Amino acid sequence: MWTTIADELTGSFSAVPASIAFARVVAASGLAAVIGLERELKHKPAGLRTHILVAVAACLFVIIGRELAAMDFGENEQRNDPLRMIEAVTAGVAFLAAGLIFTAGGEVKNVTTGASLWLAGAVGLGCGAGQMPLAALTTAVVVSVLLLLRQLERLMGTDD
Repeated sequence: MWTTIADELTGSFSAVPASIAFARVVAASGLAAVIGLERELKHKPAGLRTHILVAVAACLFVIIGRELAAMDFGENEQRNDPLRMIEAVTAGVAFLAAGLIFTAGGEVKNVTTGASLWLAGAVGLGCGAGQMPLAALTTAVVVSVLLLLRQLERLMGTDD
């Protein structure tokens, strides 16, 4: 039993070695933290922890999907469709994001935070799939949009 656990921790029987999985989860965590920190500093309902949890969960779902795809199920062949994994994560995060959005006094609130949470899920999916440079690039663009457009909105007098 202990050798099996040791083998799993070293990644010797794994489609995604443990060290690579660890790097992907840490990357998802760090990139989501950057997005979440911006929301946290703006005192929005979903901040640092929520964005990190969403991205790490999405990353884990992709890694587990790859592990399942590599397993030998014998005669009962199992098919894993990567698009289904993406759709499931996207739908789950969209459900969470929708819970943040509400209407108060005829105004819709927290749409940007809901969208950033949805994007944190996409960043996690990217990291889990090994596309960390793409996830990092996307994070940089998103944080730039959140910060720069806020300044533009202030100049135009349309910020809230």
